[in-house]
Amino acid sequence: MKHFGAFEAKNRLGELLALVEKGEEVVITRHGKAVARLVPAEGVSNRAAQEAIEELGRLRTGQTLGGIDLKELIEAGRRY
Repeated sequence: MKHFGAFEAKNRLGELLALVEKGEEVVITRHGKAVARLVPAEGVSNRAAQEAIEELGRLRTGQTLGGIDLKELIEAGRRY
């Protein structure tokens, strides 16, 4: 993700749009604080969702319930 100040973004809009067309995300800042984000019009949510799914898969690798049955956990949750 690339960051550009508002003045620079205004002067280089064509270049920023070309970056976004290639799939890059661009953050526009004002006084060092993010105020806007340029993202591709389509496919961003799918890509972000896919990355999140892959990360969750990596995080759960090797995780267990410690011998507790999943059905027991579900039933316990319904009691409260």
